[in-house]
This record gives sequence, C-alpha cells and structure tokens, in this order.
Amino acid sequence: MPKVLPAGEPVPVDGSLPEAALARVGERGFGVYVHVPFCASRCGYCDFNTYTATELGGTAGRDGYADQVLAELRLADRALADRPPGRVDTVFVGGGTPTLLPPDDLARILDGIDRTWGLAADAEVSTEANPESVTPESLSALRAAGYTRISLGMQSVAQPVLAILDRRHTAGRATEAAREAREAGFEHVNLDLIYGTPGERAEDFAASLDAVLAAGVDHVSAYALIVEDGTRLAARIGRGELVYPDDDVAADRYLAAEAELSGAGFSWYEVSNWARTPAAACRHNLLYWTGGDWWGLGPGAHSHVGGVRWWNVKHPSSYAARLGAGQSPGEGRELLSAGERHTEEVLLRVRLATGLPLAVLDEPGRAGATRARENGLLDGAAYDAGRAVLTLRGRLLADAVVRDLLP
Repeated sequence: MPKVLPAGEPVPVDGSLPEAALARVGERGFGVYVHVPFCASRCGYCDFNTYTATELGGTAGRDGYADQVLAELRLADRALADRPPGRVDTVFVGGGTPTLLPPDDLARILDGIDRTWGLAADAEVSTEANPESVTPESLSALRAAGYTRISLGMQSVAQPVLAILDRRHTAGRATEAAREAREAGFEHVNLDLIYGTPGERAEDFAASLDAVLAAGVDHVSAYALIVEDGTRLAARIGRGELVYPDDDVAADRYLAAEAELSGAGFSWYEVSNWARTPAAACRHNLLYWTGGDWWGLGPGAHSHVGGVRWWNVKHPSSYAARLGAGQSPGEGRELLSAGERHTEEVLLRVRLATGLPLAVLDEPGRAGATRARENGLLDGAAYDAGRAVLTLRGRLLADAVVRDLLP
C-alpha cells in the first residue's frame, strides 16, 4: 500500500456504497484482505504500514486487535446487506507479521468471515509469516483453523544480505519453516525472495534459489529490491554506506530465477511469481490482477468493490477509535472512471502469463502492441491468436510494454 494515501472523497460514516457498486458485487469473484500492522522490528527496506511495539508506544497493540477487525467486518456486512457477495473465494492475511497474533485470534477472524459471508468450499485462505514467528505447533493450529496457504518471507540465504535488509531470521530458518508448514498440512507454501540487494553476489542468489527448490515449496515470488524514500536503507545509500541497486544486475538475477525455476518444473504466471502447478498460483493475487472485488479490513487496508476503491485510516489507534465510535474506518475513496479501469486492466493483465486480449486496446494501443511484437517484447504466436503475452525479454521491460499499450 502506498506510503502516502491519496485524498479521495469522504467515506460515509456507515461505510455505505453507491447503488451502482452494489449492483456489481462479486461479478469477478470476491475476496477479503486482512491487514495486521504489527512487526517485531522494522526491516531497513520496508515502507509498509507497519508498527513495532516501540513505535506504537502502548497506544494500540495486538491485544483486542482481532475484535477490532471483527467489528469492521460487521460494519462491512451492513454496508453490503442488500447485496452480499454470496461467497468468499479467497482470504489473505498480510502485514506486517500476521503470525505475531496468536493462532486463536487468526482463527477467530477467519471464522468471523465465514459466518458473515460464507467461505467457498474450495476457498484459498492465505497468511503471510516471518520465518521466526512460527513454530510447528502454531502452524498446525493455523492449518486446523482452515488456513490452506502460507507465504514466508525468506529474502535470501546469505547472512550478509539478510543483515543489510535487517532481517531477523537466520539463513536456514525460512526453508525450515517451509518444511514445517508442509508437515503441518498446508496445501500450498510460498517463499519470497528479494534480489539485487547491495553487496549480493551472483552465487548468493544462486544459493537462495537452490535452497528454495530443496525446501519443496510449490510457489516462489522473487522481487527486485526497491529503495523507498524514508527507509533506513535509503538513508544508508544516501550516506554512501551502500551502493544503489544496479538495474543490469537485477535483470541478470531475474534471468537466473527464470532459468532455475523453469528447469525445476515451475512456470511463471505473473512477472514476479512462479508456481509448480496451476493450482499453486495465488488465487487472491489473481483476484487483484483480474479486476475482482475484495474488502480490506485493518489499518490502511485498501478495498475495491464494484468499481469503488477506498482505503482505511493508517494508524492503529485511529482505526480503533473509529470502530469504537461505531464508524467506518474509511479515510477516502474514489469511483473509478472507465478510463481508469481500462488503464489498470492493461497495467495488470499484461503482467500475467495469460496476457491481455488485444481487443480491449484502442487503435493507438494496438499499434503499440504491434511495435512491441516487432521488438521481441510480445510473443508472436500469442499475438496472432489475439493476445498480448510478454516474452522473457518483455518481462524484463514490462513497464516499457505498458507504455506502448497505453500511449
């Protein structure tokens, strides 16, 4: 979520939605996102809406947080009373470090969602976790509560890289936690990697890829390090302690990831995500990327329902105060225009392995697609079949392709 929220329009105190939005609820699926804003410590590269106990200063903590989320869920249900989604296809609990909450609290939140809107029989239920925040016992409890998928922040197996990123876990803990999750019965296990950290060597990233494959996971996410303003990492680079990440190095790392993962039977389905089977792809993220609806619960959480997008107040104490007064925690919202929806569809769908139908492009966009094909950025066979699908080179230059398609 962005560090600075847009202004938007005011959200009604009761969180009610326009009739036009209610009429379209769940047309492309419906999910729930739960933001847990707590972290044991702040990583040097992170600018997410998260807080340590020291930063909160005792004004808002983990105790009672599940009750606050359930209170917002009740408000959400009233806002959708006339047009409930019918069923919840996916739930994603992110953060922060959701697994700093007791498993019982995460179980209560999931049960509340099920009781309110009903989980689909095949619902995907994911939680993020830091490797040091889970144990075999807590993982078993989460699986018993109905969580089916876990995403673990690994980042690297090179201890010097973890130190630069200010990660707390040791080099081998992430893969150990992944094995524990599989043994606890999780259907799908993801490991997150970050590449391009200052000082990272090619052999460091190669070792991380080897460790991921040895862990037996069925999903891998790999992201180039982004230096965000205001972070500790940005300050260190600004002082000359570390060098800025190199784009050419990042491209080399991406090519290494593609070669290693595809060679091991993984397939890319989004530029930064690989799955061993189609069933292992993250359905909640696909909901985002294909224009589905989701209700976001928690401080700073974003939502999208029927073409209306809104976002909650960011600070946990403000969030708690709004709910304590029986008010929506929504800070602002916007009704997406047809042009904005088109831009987002192109921006997101072109990053998917399924690509974008050429028919949704206007004449300048189709001309841009032709140029991208001629330049080897779009797959020729897919183009001839009416779709814009990135080649491997196109994945490295995905932003440039989008600019061609949205002239």
